Amino acid sequence: MRGYLGIDVGSVSTNLVMLTEDDEVAASVYRRTRGQPIVAVQDGLQELATQLPEDVEVAGAGTTGSARSLSGVIVGADIVKNEITAHAIAAKHVVPDVRTVLEIGGQDSKVILLRDGVVIDFAMNTVCAAGTGSFLDHQSARLGIPIEEFGGYALKSEAATQIAGRCSVFAESDMVHKQQIGHRLEDIIYGLCKALVRNYLNNLAKGSELAAPLVFQGGVAANAGMKRAFEEALGEAIVIPEHFNVMGAIGAALLAKASMAGGRRTSFKGFCVSDLVYDTSNFTCKGCANTCEIVKISIEGEVLARWGSRCGKWEVEERVSAAKA
Repeated sequence: MRGYLGIDVGSVSTNLVMLTEDDEVAASVYRRTRGQPIVAVQDGLQELATQLPEDVEVAGAGTTGSARSLSGVIVGADIVKNEITAHAIAAKHVVPDVRTVLEIGGQDSKVILLRDGVVIDFAMNTVCAAGTGSFLDHQSARLGIPIEEFGGYALKSEAATQIAGRCSVFAESDMVHKQQIGHRLEDIIYGLCKALVRNYLNNLAKGSELAAPLVFQGGVAANAGMKRAFEEALGEAIVIPEHFNVMGAIGAALLAKASMAGGRRTSFKGFCVSDLVYDTSNFTCKGCANTCEIVKISIEGEVLARWGSRCGKWEVEERVSAAKA
């Protein structure tokens, strides 16, 4: 088997995908990052390998996500791209004429606008929890109901409870009050879904034309109540891809395939990188008033890469000895 590897490392989840030469998902892994991106990538590669033939040939590898540079160095990525590009490419792969991508993950959310297959605008929320999946996670813990069951409850609702969703703290207080005065559980849960959608549309997508076709991806797309809430708010059908939770990784794999056109040889280091021990450190550059924080990754005393400077002074593309670093 010959295929293309995509890795998406975020603050909450690390996702890996192997695409066949026909752009089909041959294997995928979705796991928690738990604040250890290197370990998550290494363990993810091991898990992915168990789903693939022993003679699998990785013809190209791409990384994306907040830890894309770090994971790119570890695996020997052929291309490193931002999340916006990766998610847009993956959405186009599923719905070629997609015009709006709604993406909500555990710690951030995005809206991407495309026209004629080209990204023309985007917005990201990485600050307020009320517009991300953690909002629902927190409320599910408060209600004592697994987040996986939220969608089923939300679909049973006939009259959603109005929840103040601008702030996760206020939302919890409002939710407790609504419980105390006798609102039905399914109505409260659907009200929470609608509050998240309302917050997303009013803040992240305010002033944007969210035109159909619309594709909803990210871990929160697993919640059927969120799909219902988006469709009611926008008055349009929402498409949820089969592999909605690993779309960033699929985009990275598709980008890797495109980058290998012309017979270029891959830089992928192999699944054996799972057995290596990496060392990461950081320091502050005092070369100018910017005082950039530089991240360095090494293995057995040799520097693999450094990044973080605005001017690129500390970035290296090949191994240098630690004495020269």
